[in-house]
Amino acid sequence: MVNDTWNHENIKSLKNKVIVITGGNTGLGFEAAKVFAKKNATVILACRSLERGEAAKNKILLEVNDAIVNVMKLDLGNLSSIHLFVQAFKSRYSQLDILLNNAGIMTIPYEKTDDGFEKQNGVNHLGHFALTAQLFDIISQTPHSRIVNVSSNAHKMGNIDFNNYLYEHGKYSKIGSYARSKLSNLLFTYELARRVEEKHLDILVLAAHPGVANTDLGRYMTKSLLARPFFWMFSKIASTPYEGALPEIRACLDNTSINGLYYGPSKKKGFKKQPVVVESSVASHREDDAKKLWTLSEKLTKVTFNI
Repeated sequence: MVNDTWNHENIKSLKNKVIVITGGNTGLGFEAAKVFAKKNATVILACRSLERGEAAKNKILLEVNDAIVNVMKLDLGNLSSIHLFVQAFKSRYSQLDILLNNAGIMTIPYEKTDDGFEKQNGVNHLGHFALTAQLFDIISQTPHSRIVNVSSNAHKMGNIDFNNYLYEHGKYSKIGSYARSKLSNLLFTYELARRVEEKHLDILVLAAHPGVANTDLGRYMTKSLLARPFFWMFSKIASTPYEGALPEIRACLDNTSINGLYYGPSKKKGFKKQPVVVESSVASHREDDAKKLWTLSEKLTKVTFNI
């Protein structure tokens, strides 16, 4: 049984472990990076902006003088950038112990990625799918490795329309698109977990969500004058970025984890904001949808996921 009182402080050392965090320069990813750095891991901040990545690295070094933190360029909205990141990573490292697919964008106006994908699903799901597929060989060669995908409670509002997955035929909704991308994260997680188990690979595939955390993920929503009072109240009740990061940190580090678990903040009295195993929606467990999404993702990204 998963322990409700799990604490990352009990993890003694991550020395010689290599961890990639997408979007590790800010928010939840930055908080996770600090925890891993304090445990002596080699942490790679995979960031769209090298400048912001270096600034985040310097902040970590102020707290952890001997931290091993490297910044690498990664734009999840550009398939060529993902390929170049993978090539650069493999030229420098011979192992990947944890891939934390943390980066994301939320409730933005309709935009497209550089490859023509609707941006929220293009970045949040397709970008991470392509990244994970191309890193999977080095992950599978690393003993006791993990892949952790960050979803959201918003996945419960999501639906998958395979005839209009990227809103090619209109009907775009900021929150609807975000919810779809987060549902896609879970469908991908559970399908990959099933395939890993079928092949008896020494890999754990897990997911996590932060609950309501006060990060800059909702910065596009704050541009609305009508929404600003709501976000002021939200900031007073939301978890801190560190608290929001705890579920993904636990998914990365808990040695009692089993394949396919989904972590989130506890709502139990006395355990509030503690990272625990939570349930995802019925839709997230639909195997037919997961298989269709897998096939569609390979087709759109032109990346074959060899497993």
